[in-house]
Amino acid sequence: MTQFFSSSSRIIITCNKRLSPYLQQEVEELGFTPVRTFSTGVELKGTLNDCIKLNLQLRCASQVLYSLKEFEANGPDDVYKELSAIEWERIIASDGYFSVTSNVDHPSIRTSLFANVKVKDAIVDRMRDKTGSRPNSGPELDKTVIHLFWREALAELFIDTSGETLAKHGYRKIPGKAPMLEALAAATLLATKWDRVSPFINPMCGSSTIAIEAALIATNRRPGLFRDNYAFMHIIGYDKGVYDHERQLLFTQIKEVAGLTIIASDISADAINISKINAAAAGVEHFINFQLGDFEATEVPESVSGVVFLNPEYGERLGVETELEETYARIGDFLKKKCKGYTGYIFTGNLELAKKIGLKAKRRLEFYTSKIDCRLLEYELYSGTRRTDL
Repeated sequence: MTQFFSSSSRIIITCNKRLSPYLQQEVEELGFTPVRTFSTGVELKGTLNDCIKLNLQLRCASQVLYSLKEFEANGPDDVYKELSAIEWERIIASDGYFSVTSNVDHPSIRTSLFANVKVKDAIVDRMRDKTGSRPNSGPELDKTVIHLFWREALAELFIDTSGETLAKHGYRKIPGKAPMLEALAAATLLATKWDRVSPFINPMCGSSTIAIEAALIATNRRPGLFRDNYAFMHIIGYDKGVYDHERQLLFTQIKEVAGLTIIASDISADAINISKINAAAAGVEHFINFQLGDFEATEVPESVSGVVFLNPEYGERLGVETELEETYARIGDFLKKKCKGYTGYIFTGNLELAKKIGLKAKRRLEFYTSKIDCRLLEYELYSGTRRTDL
């Protein structure tokens, strides 16, 4: 069954909305050639062993899905019939455990839970018929995971080789207040012009997801360093030697960047304490200079160029937006006065507030967080920048 891990099939790597350009960049840097890129993912051809590498290396991904079968389905009975023909006894151990997830849009299905049950029943009935026993099943994603994608008459069944989402990188022991998802933070950093050597300044750092991801990217530390269980490990034919080899590569590819300067500041002592704990868990605390104080007091190295990245509050709650207008205006003053020669980035979900910054954005990059339409605004901070409309 090891050959199953070396057989090529369609691989869909999913990601959160608007992260796919940066996921594509990562996939190509790993030596893979995408077949297509769409709004929430990247498609390529590869093996289950390739999925091991992808799971360990990717920063912007959510799930790595390996296609088992494409078929037409006009109702749940068709799904059951098609799945009953798959040799599940060669994929899932009879004394194992599996879970089912789905993305279904078909008039015969009112709830995805019903589709999940049909998949589960097909697997269990086949296993009981062929082996005399059946694996356990339930909602946990820490063992084998099977995923059904079904749109209108077309369906496709995948092995979800990730299980728990890859979008959380595993080092964040304490999330802090309104934390940015790690995959999103990584994507925003890949979208900047930061060269991964020059100073990176992160005022208003919160729990420091951005600063920590910056240190991880600069030193080429990958998410696989912080996780030791994936769904692919629970598939029959899994070769631990392949995984051990790929994981060892994670250590050998780490780069030490001499003189790397990353500064993260916040007015909250709790935020700084949480940041230090998370940075230590990620193994990058010695790369980050944490400073307690108002963002305007953040030390910005002079006579050099680098990146200043702020992720201020968006003012989603009624009455808060007015208070934040002054904050955004102060951010603009801070960028103009203390950050000359740098490239500034503001990540915000409130473009009306962003106008208060008083600087003209050179680029506006679209992102999405939770249910909020966001922008990463880029500013070139020349000497003597004059205040204009955004």
